[in-house]
Amino acid sequence: MTKIVLALIGLFASLQLQAQNIDKSETQEPNGSAINIAVSKFDLEDGNSFFEEAEDLERKGDYNEALTLFGKAAFEYNAVKNFNRYGQAIIKMSSMHYQLGRFTDAEQILLNVALKNYAKTGNKAGVMNTYNLLGKVYLANTKYTQSMWFYTQQGILAKQLKSNNAYIESILGIVQVKIKKKDFTLALRDLKSAEWLANSIKTTQYKTQIKDAREMIASKTTNKKVNPS
Repeated sequence: MTKIVLALIGLFASLQLQAQNIDKSETQEPNGSAINIAVSKFDLEDGNSFFEEAEDLERKGDYNEALTLFGKAAFEYNAVKNFNRYGQAIIKMSSMHYQLGRFTDAEQILLNVALKNYAKTGNKAGVMNTYNLLGKVYLANTKYTQSMWFYTQQGILAKQLKSNNAYIESILGIVQVKIKKKDFTLALRDLKSAEWLANSIKTTQYKTQIKDAREMIASKTTNKKVNPS
């Protein structure tokens, strides 16, 4: 599967050059002089149609078929140089791999396609959100050092972009990593920071996540006291 993903990444990487070559084609007037006519073999509406159908399949839990259609949507968007929608389709492809438990494939798409796309277009918010997803993917794949790094990078960008919500999400991601690493004291400290910030901006969006994390820490520390080893 990883080989397939890398081949797909190579295809997407070549699309930019291909798109530049298909925007214009040369034809001849009856008198023999050449003129350029704007021609597009790809249609933005086709990309939107693929994307909408893929989202419907995603809601139904058919992630394999959704992945195929998100890939088709990404192809169309890149061909017409709609890099915002292209990025969204790429993120969705990674999400489908994640849902299917293909964490390495999700990682490769985020690293080699999504990040490069957002960096090329100067989309810092896109980079920041991709860092969050990479933190999540690496956490699921038990690569805790990498997960911690990407959540930290998300937090740095969140401060730069003055996004309190993204900063809270980065802290909560780091909390999950520390719980996995059994650094419960540090995890609880970070959790309190996330809770304080959430209260300061008067949002209840993260209330359940904070509650669940606190209960998880309490459960782990209680078990450790009852069963010391």
